Amino acid sequence: MIKIREMGDGIIIPARIQPNSSKEKVIGEYAEKLKIAVTSPPEKGKANKAIVKALAKWLNIKTSDIQIVSGEKSKDKEIFVRNITEKDIYRLI
Repeated sequence: MIKIREMGDGIIIPARIQPNSSKEKVIGEYAEKLKIAVTSPPEKGKANKAIVKALAKWLNIKTSDIQIVSGEKSKDKEIFVRNITEKDIYRLI
């Protein structure tokens, strides 16, 4: 189970990123994190931008409601998502 934390007006999602993938998609649960694959390389913030886009598309929300709060230069990240609940995430997985 993904260790999602509620915070203020949203949630913090721990994520494991797979850069340089053949497709951009949210894969599902992986080691208590949400695994996200992106086609962008992990350089100059390209993968981080792709993560926000992929997650926004998967959740059907605006990219402005998503923010990477830790792990900007790591494959393991914490992502803050506004106006969404833990139940919303589990419905999609």
